[in-house]
Amino acid sequence: MVDRIRVADAAALLGVSDDTLRRWAEAGRITVHRDGARATVDGVELATLAADIAAESPLARLVPSNTASSARNRIPGIVTRVVRDGVMAQVDLQAGPFRLVSLMSREAADALGLEPGVLATAAVKATTVVIERSDVRKEHR
Repeated sequence: MVDRIRVADAAALLGVSDDTLRRWAEAGRITVHRDGARATVDGVELATLAADIAAESPLARLVPSNTASSARNRIPGIVTRVVRDGVMAQVDLQAGPFRLVSLMSREAADALGLEPGVLATAAVKATTVVIERSDVRKEHR
């Protein structure tokens, strides 16, 4: 069963306004389905559009391409806070609406020059990534 997602929620997932999503529908970029007063989009179609938008994003150019790494999940952002103690540092990175927190040695944070306002990329390689399914404000076929 494919999820049908309300236009407002779909727009929020894409980081655009409801009006932008409706304009894209008028232009044929995505299909809006109407069930009475409710307007929804197909989850598979939304996923395809989300991947297309990510590939087109100017943020993609902020991810260093000259770095050799086995980590494939690279998220560009800006450092918003660094808390150092004698041995460790907590570094907060804001990536769009998402806050990522990294704990590292103080020596590493100092060597990287991590301070608020510095552009940085979070490289994530985890053996465990938890994906949760939310049924909040979601429509089904």
